[in-house]
Amino acid sequence: MAVKRRLLPCVCLGLLGVLCWVLVSCAFSPETEHQMEFMDASDLGAFQPQSALSDMEFSSFSSYRGPGNKDQRSNKELPILLWWSAGLFPHFPGDTERIDCATSSCMATSNRKVQHHKRTASIIFYGTDFRAYEAPLPRPPHQTWALFHEESPMNNYVLSHAPGIRLFNYTATFSRVSDYPLTLQWLPSLGYLLQPVAVPLREKNLWRARGLAPVLYMQSHCDVPSDRDRYIRELMKYIEVDSYGKCLNNKVLPADLEDTATATGEESHFMSFVSRYKFHLALENGLCPDYMTEKLWRPLHQGCVPVYRGSPSVADWMPNDHAVVLVDDFSSPEDLARFLRHLDQNDEAYARYLEFKDPARVTNARLLERLEAREWGVNDMSKPNYLNGFECYVCGRENARLAAERAYHRAPRQAPTPLPKMANNSHMGCPLPRPGYGDIKDVPPNDGWLQIWPLDYWQSLDQAEGLESLIRHNESDPSLLWQHIQNIAVRRARGKH
Repeated sequence: MAVKRRLLPCVCLGLLGVLCWVLVSCAFSPETEHQMEFMDASDLGAFQPQSALSDMEFSSFSSYRGPGNKDQRSNKELPILLWWSAGLFPHFPGDTERIDCATSSCMATSNRKVQHHKRTASIIFYGTDFRAYEAPLPRPPHQTWALFHEESPMNNYVLSHAPGIRLFNYTATFSRVSDYPLTLQWLPSLGYLLQPVAVPLREKNLWRARGLAPVLYMQSHCDVPSDRDRYIRELMKYIEVDSYGKCLNNKVLPADLEDTATATGEESHFMSFVSRYKFHLALENGLCPDYMTEKLWRPLHQGCVPVYRGSPSVADWMPNDHAVVLVDDFSSPEDLARFLRHLDQNDEAYARYLEFKDPARVTNARLLERLEAREWGVNDMSKPNYLNGFECYVCGRENARLAAERAYHRAPRQAPTPLPKMANNSHMGCPLPRPGYGDIKDVPPNDGWLQIWPLDYWQSLDQAEGLESLIRHNESDPSLLWQHIQNIAVRRARGKH
């Protein structure tokens, strides 16, 4: 299933502070965004950020009824779940489907005509496509919002601010504390980690003797919030790195691998090529708790050592405490390079990082328990995928909520008051982007990263607060967002916010 992608909204260059966005009228308009779509087909291959959805197989579960589902209501009596993102509806072939989940049933649809229907109980949004200026308004009090967001935090920083995330009642994100966690979405199974080393250490050493660098970097998505290239550029001063792709390129791919689309999956020839390297620089494009992608899991699968920066809680999910080199454990790139040179020259020390390939050396109970307990599968047709799984989670919660409300209205003295459920900042909570190396005060004012990402982060807070204001005032026109943002900025400047 193709998932629509968008680039960043426009940014006010060269100005600091929240008010600049309003003053120069740098509105995140749909027209501006459309102009910033990916235009270069060569950028759509191996090195671009991926979504686990890209490789996931989808199937409709319309004929399946959960063993605890005794729901005998007709379709006309069921609550409706509306998938708001046009490019994401996990059913085929129609735009409406009855779903019979583990304990109850709902109607799922992508038809926006039912937005204001009295039975439309919840709207499900795909986080990358969620835009404050396109929100379905007014938001009726009987309707909940659900967020599915498995992709990078950079795709929508609105969701990393408390006013943005608390617009949602249910969440499925990479955070372990979301309602329906997708934390290990890029790890198909424990067996994926336990696959034998693709290229033995003896052979890696032969490749080193033939001139291969100890460290691999493969990336063409260069301007990202984590500012990884700034760090790697400094690291290259102290250790040899073979860098393919557009970012810090110093090496040309073999001719038969020039079609970088081979790397979006796990094409065998591509995997064989990158497996020759001892170390893979695995720096995520955004730094956020529990956000881990194929950059981390693929080297572990291949039997290469990831040199990782990304989730600050990554150690919680590693097979043991000696499987990955963490960039932030070192005081400087020079210090990290010194350690990598030591491992490169010491086979025994290097081999310790591959001990987890022996199942007896997988000691992380949290990892094992989560893999065992998750109800969804990754390309496992014996289990629902996580889109259908989250849909059924929302269906179950909505049926329970509606039943509780009916019971309360029938007998308010006997039934408890239904309490609203709201997401909080821990369901995303991604921090302000910071330079990949050095202090922000030392970054030149005209630096491209500085002109984009910190501003985007704070402008996203404006959007979140503006949308919250629209809903609070029961507005029906989302284009009034900019007016509400300006009003908030004025009140803030007057010390009244």
